[in-house]
Amino acid sequence: MVQAPRKPITLQEFLELPETKPASEFIGGQIIQKPMPQGKHSAIQGDFVPAVNFTLRPERIARAFPELRCTFGGRSIVPDATVFTWERIQRGEDGKIANQFLIAPDWTIEILSPNQNQTKVVRNILHCLDHGTQMGWLIDPEEESIFVYGSDLSGGLGSNCTVAIFEDPQASLPVPDFANAVQLTVGQVFGWLED
Repeated sequence: MVQAPRKPITLQEFLELPETKPASEFIGGQIIQKPMPQGKHSAIQGDFVPAVNFTLRPERIARAFPELRCTFGGRSIVPDATVFTWERIQRGEDGKIANQFLIAPDWTIEILSPNQNQTKVVRNILHCLDHGTQMGWLIDPEEESIFVYGSDLSGGLGSNCTVAIFEDPQASLPVPDFANAVQLTVGQVFGWLED
C-alpha cells in the first residue's frame, strides 16, 4: 500500500516516524507499507533464519535476522530476512548489536506474499546488490521457485547482474561464498511448508 504524504518527506523524517505493523519502507521518497505476511511466507521465514543461524552463528561467520530494517543508499527497507557477515554486524559502543543497521546486508532474502508486487521486491534486491550485497533470493511459495540474483560488484548492476531460477526439488541452492556451509535444496525450503 502506497501512502501519499501530505508534504514531501525526507528519509530522516521517515526514520523518526513510529514503526508500523506490517513494516513500512521508504523508497523513492514514498512510504510503502509491506503486506501482512501469511502462512506460507511466515513458515519459510520462520525456518530459514534458524537454519542459517544454526550453521553460521556458532562459528561467528554470519548471522541471519528476520525483518531487520536496513537504511542505505537513500532507502530504508525491511527484507524478510537478511544475513550479515560477523564483522559487518552493526554494533554499539558496548559491543552489543545496534538497533540501526545503516549498511546493505551481505545476503538479502525476500518471500513473495499473495498479491505482492514482484517488481517492487526485485527492485529492493537490485538496490541491495548495487550497494554491496553479495546475493539476493526471491522465494515464490505459490510457484515453488526461487530466483537467485548475484552481481560481481565491479561496476554496479547493469550487465554484471545475473539471475537464475531454481525449481527442481533436488537442486542445490547457491549461497554467498561466506555461507558455503549452508546447504539447502529447493525441496528442503518448500518442505518447510509441510512440517
